[in-house]
Amino acid sequence: MISVVVVDDSAFMRKALASMLEKDPDISVVATARDGQEGLELIRKHNPDVITLDIEMPRMDGLTALKHIMMEMPKPVLMVSSLTVEGAEATLKAMELGAVDFIPKQLSKVSLDIVKIEDDLRAKVKQIARRRFLPPSHVRRPAHVPAAPAQTASSHTHEAEPRKEFHRPSGSLLHDVVAIGVSTGGPPAVQKVLSALPADFPASIIIAQHMPAAFTGPFAKRLDSVCQVSVKEAETGDRLAPGKVFIAPGGKHLKLHQKVSRVEIEITTEPADALYKPSANVLVASAAEAVGKRALGVILTGMGSDGLEGVKVLKQKGGRALAQSDATCVVYGMPKAIVDAGLADEIIDIDDMAQAIMTNLYK
Repeated sequence: MISVVVVDDSAFMRKALASMLEKDPDISVVATARDGQEGLELIRKHNPDVITLDIEMPRMDGLTALKHIMMEMPKPVLMVSSLTVEGAEATLKAMELGAVDFIPKQLSKVSLDIVKIEDDLRAKVKQIARRRFLPPSHVRRPAHVPAAPAQTASSHTHEAEPRKEFHRPSGSLLHDVVAIGVSTGGPPAVQKVLSALPADFPASIIIAQHMPAAFTGPFAKRLDSVCQVSVKEAETGDRLAPGKVFIAPGGKHLKLHQKVSRVEIEITTEPADALYKPSANVLVASAAEAVGKRALGVILTGMGSDGLEGVKVLKQKGGRALAQSDATCVVYGMPKAIVDAGLADEIIDIDDMAQAIMTNLYK
């Protein structure tokens, strides 16, 4: 039985989340709390497997509560997020502080997405409860070291972490387009990879991160502020160039088109029947079709198997594929799919992924 504590100042949200979760016989909501302060008390008492945590609450807000959780009793936390720019920015801060993922606050019964939200909520809780959880290294402290004075959430970025020595291979550049597919637990993983790359990174990067439309713009801006490479939310007509990173907008797909002397991006809603928008399958397959063996595919943490069909196309075109290791994924679903299919050329820990990408550009 997976135990969950729900923390939210809305009585409706507490009831809705508990009701959705307990439709699964393997999940038990052991307590609900009205704010962060009460939530901490109940978390200490019940020692749950998973926590859902609202951001805006009286007495103690979600980000403050999250800091206490990660310092005192690290556990997997799902943030309950409003689909606004402000909600996106706060949620991205929360994920830097150690939250593993988020669920949207669109839980009204009038929402056409209610069934999918329910299914995703239960699936995420069950997946992350099965994993060994460690908060990011920059928010962990040894027990004997006193905590530093409280910091603002925005100060918790990977810029504070020492950079590894970066090795630039010699030889000819064989891959100049990197296509990354990622889902649950993705934002911190993507930030870790991109923030380790040098400003003169010799390839372009395109990314399909499963996120709502309101989140991908703030996500791109946040990455751009902490990375040496340039990061933006992709738009139709953008041109690939070395050191440029393009994030597919939520609710749409990113496709590439090879022109005579350049590669351009198209943002489209087709295929409309894709399970995810943006889709890693669409992104990776499009890169393979556009530039052939010049493409390098990278599949990071996430539920399900999105990216598998795209990597099949990539391998047929002569490209290479990297998968994040089981031990460093929040959810080992998407990478596992390509590993099990025998399509991964290398399996890499997330701390080593930036260097592996650079090295594989020359293989």
